[in-house]
Amino acid sequence: MSRFLETIRALPERLVPATAVRAIASRSSDIWAGLSVAAMSIPSVMGYARIANVPPLTALYTILFPPVAFALLGSSRHLMVGADSATAAIFSNGLSLSDPAAGQHYITLVSAIALLNAALLLIARVCKLGFLADFLSRTVLVGFMAGVGVQIGVAMLGDMLSIPVKAHATLAQAFTILTHISSLGAIATAISVGTCVATYLTRRVMPMFPIALVAVSGSILLSWATGLEARGVAVIGPFVGGLPSFSIPIISWHEMLLLMPVVGSCVFVIIAQSAAASRTFADMFGEPLDENADLLGLAAANAAAGMTGTFTVNGSLTQSAFAVQAGARTQTTQIVYAAVTLCVLLFLSGPLRYLPRCVLGAIVFCVAAGMIRIQTLRDIRKESPGEFRLAIVTAATVIGIGVEQGILIAIGLSLLHHVRHSYRPHTGIVVLASDGEPEVETVHPDGEIEPGLVVYRFGADLFYANCRLFSADIHTLTRDAKVPVRCIIVDCSAITDLDYSAARLVRGVIEDCGKGGITMMFARVSPFLHADMARHGIIETVGENNIFWKMHTAKAAFHHFASL
Repeated sequence: MSRFLETIRALPERLVPATAVRAIASRSSDIWAGLSVAAMSIPSVMGYARIANVPPLTALYTILFPPVAFALLGSSRHLMVGADSATAAIFSNGLSLSDPAAGQHYITLVSAIALLNAALLLIARVCKLGFLADFLSRTVLVGFMAGVGVQIGVAMLGDMLSIPVKAHATLAQAFTILTHISSLGAIATAISVGTCVATYLTRRVMPMFPIALVAVSGSILLSWATGLEARGVAVIGPFVGGLPSFSIPIISWHEMLLLMPVVGSCVFVIIAQSAAASRTFADMFGEPLDENADLLGLAAANAAAGMTGTFTVNGSLTQSAFAVQAGARTQTTQIVYAAVTLCVLLFLSGPLRYLPRCVLGAIVFCVAAGMIRIQTLRDIRKESPGEFRLAIVTAATVIGIGVEQGILIAIGLSLLHHVRHSYRPHTGIVVLASDGEPEVETVHPDGEIEPGLVVYRFGADLFYANCRLFSADIHTLTRDAKVPVRCIIVDCSAITDLDYSAARLVRGVIEDCGKGGITMMFARVSPFLHADMARHGIIETVGENNIFWKMHTAKAAFHHFASL
């Protein structure tokens, strides 16, 4: 009887294996997540068209074929790809001297940027340059995103308040709005404020609720029923849907050279932002991640964008996070997202003509406000005031000069921050505390750990810019000491590499110490450092018998020759 009951219980699993059940459950979860992301993101993507100075239809094309291309070739199971406010701001700022009203040629330039982005991303994939994302520190990336958020927010205020703004610079836009605040449109302003308040409250209370879709749908009905356009509220106007045509944007060689700085900035942001998003969710789910494969997926996505007449796409941390919250576990979510977009393009283009521009402006304004991470900036200020200043400088550069310059400043500051730490590394000497345990102190004379012996630690690789600190510390420990020093053991645990300039200086220091009757030893020497020391002649100068793998063997060698 018990066997019969066990057989009955196992029957469902035999008919439909557990793996199949889990697969079906996963697919249904991904399908629901795709529908949820579409409901939230399609209105936002249409708003990004305002940042990019392109028609809303062009923005919708960014979430048609590009997501499918990434889903097929990318590595990340969770990264959502589509239009992005940061990259849109970069290329629209770079094309600010072009006239968007020029029509098709402006779209050609925008598509050419996407195709050039694809080419550079493909080169990055072939050269395995996924590690480049590591050179944009989180600190300056937070500052960069905050600056972009302010820039986009100010740019949207014109549509939200129904104030015409022709200036391209953020400060000039803000000045225009302030000087014309008395002529704002009352109805557009009321709708914009209501949209922002509803979005803010909904995100706090019900973050999964598709408030953007509700705002767009409700405003379309309101506009159609009450004739908002006749009351002075600007609407999108005639909106022809349909599928894009595939073509390669043709531009002149001169135009391509002018676009390359913009393309370079976009590519760096794409690599950094996409890598940050994909790493976040790969770590969350304990999944493997191939950043170079993601580069191939991003290259394919941007190639699809460039050949379908739309603009640059990027990995979105916001959309990816929303998709994961909605239950996304595979790239099926992105396929469903693209399918919903296809339905909108084919069947729902008619009602979109009544969509008020102020609503799109308010939606994007809320997205921009979310890019300014006040709490993160506070945490950075509390934990590292120096890095906080770097973030603020980056944000101010974006706001005052431009997004393209801001990303270059962000890269430069990230590298400068790293070089600064290597240029002035932590150095110290090991001494015995009152309880007999060793501890590290700043370099000072008479810092012997035992009579005649000093243990010195240098906290970074030795290279041309910081090697003089090594020389100055050794000078302090030997020539300024009241008690004669017989031996200095250099703790090399933090040194894995030294260059030609540093090697010459180290050899000079060893020779100077030898003339003063002081023996130098090197402990905790890694195989990599040992190879460099041999190549640069340091081992020949100091002697192989003064190079040690462990600290205690170096001390034992000192005790041996001290007893002679």
